[in-house]
Amino acid sequence: MARRPGAEEERPWGLAEHGRLGKRKVVGVVVLDGWGEAPPDPFNCIHVADTPTLDALKKVPASLFSSLTLLHRFRFGSYMRMEILCLCGCMAWQGAPERWRLIKAHGTAVGLPTDDDMGNSEVGHNALGAGQIYAQGAKLVDLALDSGKIYEGEGFKYIQQSFDTGTLHLIGLLSDGGVHSRIDQLQLLLKGASEHGAKRIRVHILTDGRDVLDGSSVTFVETLENDLAKLQEKGVDARIASGGGRMYVTMDRYENDWQVVKRGWDAQVLGEAPHKFPSALEAVKKLRDDDPKANDQYLPPFVVVDESGKPVGPIVDGDAVVTFNFRADRMVMLAKALEYEDLDKFDRVRFPRIRYAGMLQYDGELKLPSHYLVAPPEIERTSGEYLAHNGVRTYACSETVKFGHVTFFWNGNRSGYFNPNLERYEEIPSDTGIPFNVQPRMKAVEVAEKARDAILSGKFDQVRVNIPNADMVGHTGDLEATIAGCKAADEAVKIILDAIEQVGGIFVVTADHGNAEDMVKRDKSGKPIRDKDGNVQPLTSHTLNPVPIAIGGPGLAPGATFREDLPDAGLANVAATLINLHGFEAPRHYEPTLIQVSPVPF
Repeated sequence: MARRPGAEEERPWGLAEHGRLGKRKVVGVVVLDGWGEAPPDPFNCIHVADTPTLDALKKVPASLFSSLTLLHRFRFGSYMRMEILCLCGCMAWQGAPERWRLIKAHGTAVGLPTDDDMGNSEVGHNALGAGQIYAQGAKLVDLALDSGKIYEGEGFKYIQQSFDTGTLHLIGLLSDGGVHSRIDQLQLLLKGASEHGAKRIRVHILTDGRDVLDGSSVTFVETLENDLAKLQEKGVDARIASGGGRMYVTMDRYENDWQVVKRGWDAQVLGEAPHKFPSALEAVKKLRDDDPKANDQYLPPFVVVDESGKPVGPIVDGDAVVTFNFRADRMVMLAKALEYEDLDKFDRVRFPRIRYAGMLQYDGELKLPSHYLVAPPEIERTSGEYLAHNGVRTYACSETVKFGHVTFFWNGNRSGYFNPNLERYEEIPSDTGIPFNVQPRMKAVEVAEKARDAILSGKFDQVRVNIPNADMVGHTGDLEATIAGCKAADEAVKIILDAIEQVGGIFVVTADHGNAEDMVKRDKSGKPIRDKDGNVQPLTSHTLNPVPIAIGGPGLAPGATFREDLPDAGLANVAATLINLHGFEAPRHYEPTLIQVSPVPF
């Protein structure tokens, strides 16, 4: 793998002490998943929700923070607006730029190709933990495809061995959302594979409707079928073989529901599904038309059959398989099913002897898959590793759906501990079989209570959590449920900030990308789009909005404020900030810290 320039192994791990910030203050780090900043709006669920704790972080004047730390009988986050006004006298409400600001969480700020690319939880937590900007998912694949190096690597040469006698199967999300995959990359891969010897190709599509508009599946399928028809004209037997909606077929994550993977397996490998059609286009159109509640995310599985009713593309011995998503989390379970012979999570009926490669390696610690087309970014010297080398004790916690984000992704796509004597990771099991909009509170309070206990225990110097509600419930498009989820997140933050107040610690509250702050599809003028019945069309994808970051707590040095010379700062600037708050100077190769410490006159 190519190393990032300047990441020499001989660089020392020791961090210099910060001249103005002391060590051994507990730092509570809260990542609000999917919590962007947007103007007040009826479809801004964060604005509509009752969130007094998080509102206070944004609105309390900085001059009040120091006085609040002296009033130990009050706890930060419990203030009502009137109480603050009474304390401040004639002080007017204003913003708090010294302790609250916005940072970028999408596009080039997190290593994605352009600033039109939405951020996501994986690249967001990579940036938060790494302190550096690495080329990520889509950009890595773009570079490999543009240069042609993808066809020179070990992974492609491995699957190429099946081209003479077997079929090349491509499985992934058919979308241009740029979060999990992009259709233009699939198009280039189809072209390149055919030019490098693939004679028979089958594509197993997963429809989106989450990162792109619902209903766009029809256009994507039309585009793909046209591309495959052109390959057929060149003598390549290329067809779509199966499909289904991403949230119902194949793309589960964190082993939450193996039945999702089984539905995909049955269609892709066994050629069995409850719906059979002569073409994928007919399948998508009819499945959507037959059920007024149908949407792209939850389309049932289908297979494409020939004139005799036989499936056109089940995966069999000797075939090659590529999962073309570049994002890892929703491919890991399928990768296990394709690669692990002794998997017992569901009845696979048969386990074909295939050559399998991922677009990327989805789990570097598990080495899964063992073959991949594009080498992953080698994220070296993350903040977690530096802190472990400098004796900082760390606790990380979230519920299942985001547990990997405060551990694996935060640590640079690395599973396990840097130092098991200094670290503890705790996972709260997520609800299974219950839609997030039915249970919008999720496990926010349980995660917060675990963090509170870790803070009060005195055993840890950094306690970091992910509160998933705004993202996971926001993806359902249910406004009322998302508002309830945001309220639960606020309650969780209060529990953590109260604990930080009690131990005299420091808090950092931020987010990884936007979502719940804009929950409606809009036209070019910004007005909500409505259907034929006048109902607004919910937006279920991430956004391009910035995210907030707030610092505070009684342990924060009175002169510590946000710098004013970093208007374009992003998530990667957070790592240096956290290292400073632990009493160390950040490594020179990190993105600059967000804070400065000015002398406080006596």
